[in-house]
Amino acid sequence: MSEGIFIRLLGAVTGERHGEAGSEPIDLGPARQQATLAILASAGARPVPMDRLIAGVWGDEAPRNAEQSVYTYIAGLRRVFEPGRKRREPSRLLAGTSAGYILRLEPGQVDALCFAERLAAARDAQRDGDDPEAVRLLGEALEMWRGTALSGLPGPFADKERARLEELRPAALEQRAESLLRLGRQREITEELRDLTRHHPLRERARELLMTALFRSGRQAEALAVYEEGRTVLAEELGLSPGEGLRRCHAMVLRADSRAADQADGGPGGGTDSGPGSRTDSGPGGGAGGAGAARPAVPHELPRPMSEFVGRSQELVRLRERLMPWDGAPPRPLVIITGPAGVGKSALAAQVAGLAKERFPDGQLYVNCRGATPGLPALGALDVLGRFLRGLGVSPDAVPAELDEAAALWRSRLHDRRVLVLLDDAADLAQIRPLLATPYGSSVLVTSRETMTWSEDAFQLELGRMSQAESATMLAKLAGARRVAADAAETTRLVRLCDGLPLALRIAGARLASRPGWSVAALAGRLSDERRRLHELAAGDLAVRSSLASGYTALERGSRPLDRLAARMLALLGRLHVPEVTAEAAGALLGTAPEEAEPALERLVDAHLLDRADDGRYELHDLVRLFAGELRPEGAKEALVRALLYFTASARLASQVTDPHRVQLGRPVEAVPHRVSGQEEAHAWLVREEPVLNAAARQALSSSDDSVAELGLNLTFTLLWHQQRVNGMAAMAELNAMALRVSERLGDERSAMVAHGGLSAFLRMAMRTDEAVEHLQAELALARKLGDLFEEQKALGNLAGAFVTARRFEEALPWAERQLTLAGKSGFAVGERFALLIRGAALIGLGRLEQARTTLHEALRKTEEAGDLGQESQVRFHLGELHLDLDEPNEALPHFLRSRDLLATTTGYAVGRLRCGLGLVRTYRLLGRLDEALHHITEAVAAGGGLGYARWERRLREEQAAVHEALGAKVVHSV
Repeated sequence: MSEGIFIRLLGAVTGERHGEAGSEPIDLGPARQQATLAILASAGARPVPMDRLIAGVWGDEAPRNAEQSVYTYIAGLRRVFEPGRKRREPSRLLAGTSAGYILRLEPGQVDALCFAERLAAARDAQRDGDDPEAVRLLGEALEMWRGTALSGLPGPFADKERARLEELRPAALEQRAESLLRLGRQREITEELRDLTRHHPLRERARELLMTALFRSGRQAEALAVYEEGRTVLAEELGLSPGEGLRRCHAMVLRADSRAADQADGGPGGGTDSGPGSRTDSGPGGGAGGAGAARPAVPHELPRPMSEFVGRSQELVRLRERLMPWDGAPPRPLVIITGPAGVGKSALAAQVAGLAKERFPDGQLYVNCRGATPGLPALGALDVLGRFLRGLGVSPDAVPAELDEAAALWRSRLHDRRVLVLLDDAADLAQIRPLLATPYGSSVLVTSRETMTWSEDAFQLELGRMSQAESATMLAKLAGARRVAADAAETTRLVRLCDGLPLALRIAGARLASRPGWSVAALAGRLSDERRRLHELAAGDLAVRSSLASGYTALERGSRPLDRLAARMLALLGRLHVPEVTAEAAGALLGTAPEEAEPALERLVDAHLLDRADDGRYELHDLVRLFAGELRPEGAKEALVRALLYFTASARLASQVTDPHRVQLGRPVEAVPHRVSGQEEAHAWLVREEPVLNAAARQALSSSDDSVAELGLNLTFTLLWHQQRVNGMAAMAELNAMALRVSERLGDERSAMVAHGGLSAFLRMAMRTDEAVEHLQAELALARKLGDLFEEQKALGNLAGAFVTARRFEEALPWAERQLTLAGKSGFAVGERFALLIRGAALIGLGRLEQARTTLHEALRKTEEAGDLGQESQVRFHLGELHLDLDEPNEALPHFLRSRDLLATTTGYAVGRLRCGLGLVRTYRLLGRLDEALHHITEAVAAGGGLGYARWERRLREEQAAVHEALGAKVVHSV
């Protein structure tokens, strides 16, 4: 079935079907369906499990219905790939197996795989000396490109694969240029190389090739201009001088050494050691380096790898690839391992250095730069150079006293040799910069808590926390496998409390090893107390607190104002107990504009005391958060108040924009809010910030400070409408229960009234009707006591709604009538509309369908006049249900369709979307339009399946079964 299909990934993702009549495009569907295809096509006919597809399309932001969406995308791809396949016939092209989905295409049917095959074949041809074949293969490979790879595709897989493929393209151009130079065809590639250096100005390899091509074409002045341009760009962008190969090429051009240009194997990257960048060319900086012995010593200074080292297999593979390339290419000149304190950077560096040392026969050097050693100053670059030069055989009295001279001698000593240098715990780039411009063949391996920006030749690995499996293995090695395996649940808990941090895990393992009577559960219990966790994570001279404190102290005592501002930011973040912050929220905390707060946040990210999350958000890991919480910055309460006011003002504005017809229950506050430009953006902001807003409200309500607790009340009530829209009932129940207790403590009857209403909403939806009614009666009594007519009519309407939800329609009707009377008398139009809606629902439940029709049409007229789209959507799906009860599916359909559209555009209620979707399924089934009914089952599941509303989910299962029965098929995926 795959014959004739071709998938293109090297540009916009497209598909073609080739046949006798020619080729025709294949409609690959929406962007995420194309992203799913890209993952499958890139796998090379290997199975891709569901979890990898979800991670590749959405990453950590996968929606609840991600798996259902992937099923939809797979079905869509099968339809377009195999249009003639019968309904129950299994797909032969896109098959599902126990190991995952397999797209059965040959490598020749996916351009990215063709590209990779030709690159590999070209490397083999070059290795065999067949440059004409290499040029042919690379030309075919490069012709496959039509633009940016995977152009426009969303998702983590597309981002990573795009970056990988886009890196291969210039490398292929350089590889082709090498063969053409060896064939003496330099004039063919001059403009191509010039274009390559224009788009990749920091690629010294491309610039060296261009200089050689120009020189061999008799254009010596232009070759020198290319060098000068490169020297300027490297100095301005990176603060670097040109590398060894480029300098040697420059020297060759200056000497006008035609012999170097005419050698049979000449040109960079040739099969022998002649030409620019070769080891036989004794250009500037060549030779033994003077000032000492004829040949440097061979040092072996690497620290011993840890015997209990576990895990980090993926990281080890990536690092080994850079230090020990599989194809025998030179290693990366600079490899950097960064990450937070205690994450195991030094242990990983020692491990990979030990594995790679055989590839560096001319020596291995090591120094602890003391970048974060408490109580000791960091080593200076001249100190490090002196140690290394002496290690390479330079006599102490011959080590230069000037930094530039020492760096020059260092480069000379490394010339024409392969040496591995491990710089452990570097403070920052400035400390080690003079050591980094090493000749090709040697590598510098650096560990640091600071993120570093260096040249394109550098590879930087950011080391994260250990996985659950790796962490458990480390504990087992330290404390005994039987002991750790005895209680898997407590081991999981202990790993979580250690935050996956190797330092914390080593300490926990050491404490267990030294206390045979302790179980894993006992230690986990001790660590579960957040007030003592950092105290417990100490053993001998190992301590998580001191490790974190060294990084904080370095910032607090830093010479730059930004460092000190970052230290204050960390201390204030420790006072705000939310999962993440934006620059806006951090600015409120600091009392500055977001533009001033963001550099401080980024400085903490570079110091690995803060993590950058998605969409401009930042988060503290648990142990860093506990450390920051121990700090006592000045003005902590004022900072917390500013943040709470910002959250409240922003939530209030977003709630108003989302649905301007709802009366806000929280009070306005004086603060600059986050600005939103429309309903969709406002709703999206509330959804994204919901965990933060809930956490901020929870923290404020827990405060013993009355003024802070009052801010928590206001924020809680500001969130009520949003929580009802998105079915955030658990948070609503928790926060309003806390709010009720705070209100009673403060004697605040108005706040108690609103909290009773918030609690009743949760209890009503949880079908705990009698409890809901108790709170609504309390709300009603307080409203009457305070003379608040709006709250009184609202409580009346919610009493009617509670009884309708419980299907106690006889009890609901009089409460709806009372609200209708009071709202009409008091001029509360929104209350009148709600009363009519609930009255109509109660009448449907009582079987009084004509009265219900009249009432709901009056409600529809009023909602349309008011432009209240949210209430209109609810009226319409009730009208749709009424027409279905009257056996009028044709009349029901336009109401359900309009309700669906309104619920989508007004970010409508989750249960409403479920009911509307269910109504459409039933309507299309009754109309005999079964394909459309089947389509809407998927929509209904995505909209509301799993909300916890047993009645509606049961009806959805029943409708799903009815549709499949009508189609003559069994249900495959039930709700």
